[in-house]
Amino acid sequence: MEKVHMTPQGYKAMEEELKNLKFVERPGIINAIAEARALGDLSENAEYHYAKDKQGFIEGRIRELESKLSRAEVIDITKLTGNTVKFGSTVTICDESTNEEITYKIVGIDEADISKKLLSVDSPLARTLIGKERGDEIKLNTPSGLKEYEILEIKYI
Repeated sequence: MEKVHMTPQGYKAMEEELKNLKFVERPGIINAIAEARALGDLSENAEYHYAKDKQGFIEGRIRELESKLSRAEVIDITKLTGNTVKFGSTVTICDESTNEEITYKIVGIDEADISKKLLSVDSPLARTLIGKERGDEIKLNTPSGLKEYEILEIKYI
């Protein structure tokens, strides 16, 4: 089984989602199915079919979360040291064409949220940054063309 890397915050968020699905969403959908059954003919009962579809989604998501949590390798970022970019690093880079500075935290796949500057460890940018040091310049092919960045700062917070 392949390990799933995540931060302590990501692990906690996943545990909370699982708890919500098991103890709030699952009982709620069971009640919705029971109410829809009470309406009569199931073959043309939209509420019943919707509830059954939602139940299937919830059960699938529960299995997925349980699997990922059982394979989780939680990496405590506060114990990281060194001078290179690695999983959990907070990296400030400068776009050399615009001089725009951007700061990203490299996190697990399930934690990624670009709007919060949480960059998936499997993203092309993160894969390019991993192993590099402050002052290194990187090149990345993007849909809009070649981008060049300089690593300004690496933190483990």
